[in-house]
Amino acid sequence: MRAVIIGTGPAGITAALTLRQLDPSGAVTALSAEPYPPYSPPAIADHFLTGRDQTLYWQGRDVAQRLGIEERREACVAAVDSCNREVVLADGDRIRYERLIVASGSRLHAPLTGAELPGVYDFKSLRVATEMIGRVRSGEVKSALIVGNGFIGIELALLLADLGVDVTIIGRRSWVMPRVLDPETSAVAEAALEARGVTLRLGLEAEAFIGDGGVTGVRLAGGEVVTAGMYIAATGVKPHVEFLGGSDVTARWGVEVDDRLRTTDPNIFAAGDVTEAADRLTGEPYVHAIFPNAVAQGRVAALNALGRDIRYEGAEAMNSLKHLGVPIVAMGSTDHPDEILRRHDGAGLRSIYLRDGQIVGAQLAGDISAAGIYRSLMLRRAKVRPFGKRIIEPGFGMSQIVWDAMQPGRIHACAAA
Repeated sequence: MRAVIIGTGPAGITAALTLRQLDPSGAVTALSAEPYPPYSPPAIADHFLTGRDQTLYWQGRDVAQRLGIEERREACVAAVDSCNREVVLADGDRIRYERLIVASGSRLHAPLTGAELPGVYDFKSLRVATEMIGRVRSGEVKSALIVGNGFIGIELALLLADLGVDVTIIGRRSWVMPRVLDPETSAVAEAALEARGVTLRLGLEAEAFIGDGGVTGVRLAGGEVVTAGMYIAATGVKPHVEFLGGSDVTARWGVEVDDRLRTTDPNIFAAGDVTEAADRLTGEPYVHAIFPNAVAQGRVAALNALGRDIRYEGAEAMNSLKHLGVPIVAMGSTDHPDEILRRHDGAGLRSIYLRDGQIVGAQLAGDISAAGIYRSLMLRRAKVRPFGKRIIEPGFGMSQIVWDAMQPGRIHACAAA
């Protein structure tokens, strides 16, 4: 089979590896818009802090050559001609496929006037990150202004602060990472950020990046102009779907797929940050853009492209902050709980969100040792109400009754205990 993969991030390279392993005689072409070997975007910050390549190039710099994959770098995809089964590149070249896997990832979503001005950076690619950090290390940049207080903005602020940059974050919401953390857990993150020297200006609306021919400041609602040596937009991401216009693939926010990760074109599959896959708990389509989901989806998409019939169990919402100094894990949802159990003590903060006696979300800061237990109980839809407030006590999960609840077929016995 001749397969083409758009994107060589975690989803794309996993798909390529799977195709090569199970179809050794087939042809696999992987397309990347960047000039680098396949890399893992979540490892960019660690790479610049430590200089390590192992986690960044997680499959090795030579993965394409080692496996006999045709890797085409700086190949910008302009369109997909699904009628003729061809990928059309910006330079006019056409690449024929029998099966196509779209793993094009996501790009910056910055709905601010002036976000396109020269000098406004994002942190979505190794190319841009390399330029940014180069300016910092050369001594050219002493201060940075980040617009956006989400996960990417926080990770970048920590990286720049550790490199000696005076960092200010401007956020529209009044707490950091509002899509990931509840206000109580966010307060732990905010204290850690401020202890690292990051200035937080929250609850402020950034109206526009301003400048004539290049960015010179950020104008806030009310007219104040804030300036710095470097400007970064971290206002969110949007799946790369623009090249699918005119094809037989339906894209809303992300690419629409079924439970086999097949798109509305039976010859095209999708995986990773571009994909609106079913949420594992709710069944609703959603883009859960995290590394484990991308890897799992890449494998399932490749298997089904080869004619297997593998059902994708669904994507998870789970995030962790590694560089904050205080470990934080957030999983599931905080929407519409009928009960919240919370404990804040010397070990840290635990918040458990319940609906109908089942865990639908959990947030931990400090002691995160029970994260795996909570995740297992949540995914198994175990009835945990009989545990009462013991569920948020230190050491929860070590008793036999909790382990029984995590075993198939034993949940009801636990609930009745």
